[in-house]
Amino acid sequence: MMSVGIESMNVFGGSAALDVAALAEHRKLDTTRFANLLMREKAVALPYEDPVTFGVNAALPLVRALSEAERDRIELLITCTESGIDFGKSLSTYIHHHLGLSRNCRLFEIKQACYSGTAGFQMAVNFILSQASPGAKALVVATDISRFMVVEGGEAISEDWSFAEPSAGAGAVAMLVSDQPHIFQVDVGANGYYGYEVMDTCRPIPDSEAGDSDLSLMSYLDCCENAYREYARRVLDSNFGKTFQYLAFHTPFGGMVKGAHRTMMRKLLQARPSDAEADFAQRMQPGLNYCQRVANIMGATVFLALASTIDHGDFSSPRRIGLFSYGSGCCSEFYSGVVTADGQARLRRMAIERQLDQRYQLSLAEYDALLMGSGMVRFGTRNVTIDPALLGGARAAIAGKGLLTLSAIREFHREYSWS
Repeated sequence: MMSVGIESMNVFGGSAALDVAALAEHRKLDTTRFANLLMREKAVALPYEDPVTFGVNAALPLVRALSEAERDRIELLITCTESGIDFGKSLSTYIHHHLGLSRNCRLFEIKQACYSGTAGFQMAVNFILSQASPGAKALVVATDISRFMVVEGGEAISEDWSFAEPSAGAGAVAMLVSDQPHIFQVDVGANGYYGYEVMDTCRPIPDSEAGDSDLSLMSYLDCCENAYREYARRVLDSNFGKTFQYLAFHTPFGGMVKGAHRTMMRKLLQARPSDAEADFAQRMQPGLNYCQRVANIMGATVFLALASTIDHGDFSSPRRIGLFSYGSGCCSEFYSGVVTADGQARLRRMAIERQLDQRYQLSLAEYDALLMGSGMVRFGTRNVTIDPALLGGARAAIAGKGLLTLSAIREFHREYSWS
């Protein structure tokens, strides 16, 4: 069977970040409980950032690295998001335009909670495997902004100052999928999927989230176990402890992943707590680094964990990574692939860590001001012009970097410019 997987990938973790330990203290959250989140920072969307700018800024380095002929072989563009900006018009149209892709390209959007990125990725993989257009490439862009505030009468009304706020991130992961899987070669046919109806989290209106955190945790754990059991049923001699040298899970927050890993080790391998702890440090900790700095970016988060694993793991010899993707509502999947030293070297050229280090560090006063002004660019905004002087320190930090930014909305049409 032909090889297929990720030819190149990149992460854009926003242009501004906030220290979440300081946020927890500011909100007077239980600091002992907060420590269990295993988080450091969260990316915060600025008024001139949206799912389009995040997606373009993640994908642009991948597209620019291609020759014109290679770029024209991108025949499928899938955007994966909960943060659509229109009920009908796909944000893939904006991303397609600003990346300068060929017009001979399928482009559309997928919404399936945090599973959307995997849905798009698997669709791209099967498009390549189909050989309907030999040599074609697919671009998958998972991009999201967390919504947890309701804005009424110009005032931000918190549904609840809870532990959901520090884990709510913003950003994008872009992946070029082809028959040249330099970064990540998919184990074709090694998939276990599992889903059912549950009301754990949702977005009942475009600019706010709701849900039952305890129910979501239980659904995540249930899906993790049963998606893997289906994978093991299909993959002969699969062993949770030995088949995968690394594990990259959808990471709403680090503590949730640690709990899922501990449960899997106990149920599947009868592992002692100390053995599970050591295994977590070895196989899962490398994948948490970027997640701890960006926070939950929905459909992109499992690939954020994958990128972190590849950048921080040991790939001196080929290693297999097991991935678990979960989306509320719910749908889940366990799948796998192989990474080599060459794949790690190629991903490290994207300098993801450096980009995260260079983000503007928001003060708590700036962050609260952003929340109070979050109604300026809401879903359905008809007309607005973004003040270029807004949050001047953050603007100065991206000057000259060639990042796409939102400049205005005129009769619902979004206009963008380059920093």
